[in-house]
Amino acid sequence: MYTFSNRLRIASFILMAVGVIGIAIGFMSAPSTVEEAKAIAAQHDSGHGDSHAAASSHTQTADAHHESEDHNESASSHNTEHDTHLLHQLQNKPWAAVYVAALFFLFIALGVLAFYGINRAAQAGWSPLLFRVMEGITAYLVPGGIIVFVLLAMSVAHMNHLFVWLDPEVVAHDKLIQGKSGYLNGAGLLIRATIFIGGWITYRTLSRKWSLAQDTASDYSNFVKNFRLSAGFLVFFLISESMMSWDWVMSVDPHWFSTLFGWYVFATMFVSAITVLAIITIYLKSKGYLQQVNNSHIHDLAKFMFAFSIFWTYLWFSQFMLIWYSNIPEEVTYFITRIQDFKLSYFLMIAINFVLPVLLLINSDFKRINWLVIMTGLVILFGHYLDVYHMIVPATVGDQWSIGLTEISALLFFAGLFIFVVFTELTKAPLTPENNPLIEESKHFHY
Repeated sequence: MYTFSNRLRIASFILMAVGVIGIAIGFMSAPSTVEEAKAIAAQHDSGHGDSHAAASSHTQTADAHHESEDHNESASSHNTEHDTHLLHQLQNKPWAAVYVAALFFLFIALGVLAFYGINRAAQAGWSPLLFRVMEGITAYLVPGGIIVFVLLAMSVAHMNHLFVWLDPEVVAHDKLIQGKSGYLNGAGLLIRATIFIGGWITYRTLSRKWSLAQDTASDYSNFVKNFRLSAGFLVFFLISESMMSWDWVMSVDPHWFSTLFGWYVFATMFVSAITVLAIITIYLKSKGYLQQVNNSHIHDLAKFMFAFSIFWTYLWFSQFMLIWYSNIPEEVTYFITRIQDFKLSYFLMIAINFVLPVLLLINSDFKRINWLVIMTGLVILFGHYLDVYHMIVPATVGDQWSIGLTEISALLFFAGLFIFVVFTELTKAPLTPENNPLIEESKHFHY
């Protein structure tokens, strides 16, 4: 049985405490009036030179293709709307920081759940030794899912401006959003979120229950039930994950859409999930647990890290190339905003998520070196945090963005919560499954 060390437990509490303090400071520092917002923006722009101003002008020009407002408004009215928009951007900043971190860690748990379901349904022989680690990670779905749901509910309650289509004043002057109101509405958002999160947690709960029951069973009935449930779950996952990516991520910019987006979110989710699975497995093995996990298991996890980094890059390039080639105004604004306002961090994210995994993991021998896999994994996680950040922040915070105290504090809080939940769950059952018909194959797996 695994024992949650006091040092790691205390570290998780410290991370959560520091995170809460930093998040609180971020919310208290957010402006409450237009005048405060102007002062913060002036200070922000002076620290970034004129590039933000030029980018903002470029972005506003592109956004004009989306607007269906009356262009004969007076200059004073236009300025008032601009000031209100600026206030909302700066008020969104702490909300966006928390939302990005909450999504990132939920995506890790959900990606592991999908990987677990795939291995169960495929009856893969190499992976049963890792099932308990997967089950530990997916325990985060409960608190993580609840937190994301609460954040969505707060958006529906107009406590923030992350989703502009929830603002009646915006919708009243935007015919495009009005046309989508049958789907994009507060009640629909929360109902679908309940179904998605409820379905994921239900599968995880039943699968975990039958997995533990199989340890002491006299036959393989629980294994068979898990196989059938996993096959059905994967169908539900494909549908729910795509719709979730539309609801929770893509709709922050309701004028833009991509038919590849569900796959794109899946790719960043999956590679992050397998990376965390590899890191935790190596950590447990270093502490004397999972001794039957060998270098071939680590090799396969690193191989998935490498493969899905390439898959993510393929999807990113496919989406970018199609939009660039067609040059349709309502599509290109997505990349104009990111390239103009987030140029350094956006292209850094692409380099981290593609170039470094290729260089560090393309060699088969490198995939068996534990410290190299962990180092590469930490780089990949940072890169895909930036990916989720660039999915949300450009549409919600715009050129007022920065990665500072609130963003780092949100990451620390959710990292601490993730560590506490996952490693607490790992103490509740033996780390090596028993009576699984494929466990001997897994113990003797060599690649």
